[in-house]
Amino acid sequence: MSDLKHGAGTESHGAADPAVCQTDEETQALIAALLKREKRVGEKEFLVAQKMKEIEVAKAEIIESMGVLEQAEARLEATMVRSQSAAEDDLAKLTTVYESMKPKEAAALFEAMSPDFAAGFLGRMRPDAAGAVMAGLKPETAYTISVILAGRNANAPSE
Repeated sequence: MSDLKHGAGTESHGAADPAVCQTDEETQALIAALLKREKRVGEKEFLVAQKMKEIEVAKAEIIESMGVLEQAEARLEATMVRSQSAAEDDLAKLTTVYESMKPKEAAALFEAMSPDFAAGFLGRMRPDAAGAVMAGLKPETAYTISVILAGRNANAPSE
């Protein structure tokens, strides 16, 4: 009967499996290693959190800068539109002045202009006024301006 009390038929208790049983020293070393690792992970998480905050601040600054740039771009575009409109108005008025002049007087001015500049105005003028001015130009000048006018749109896309 004493065999039943002492676990007869069961495995021996004398030899323990080394993978299962650990000493207190091994357990303490494992716990220390895990705590050290947990501390390193915590530090890295803290650094990542700081970097994320820095990224969010930088992102907010970029968004703010983009807004400022967009406003500046809008102001610049409006200024350019006003400038182009003013320049166009000036050219239209000057063209009207040249159209209103006597052809002989306008021809004298156009002789003094560079051919490209003169062609720009003549191209904007009414055909009858431009023709009268061209008739008053020296033949060489009229020919040069005619070539410029004829070739202005030669390289424009056809489709």
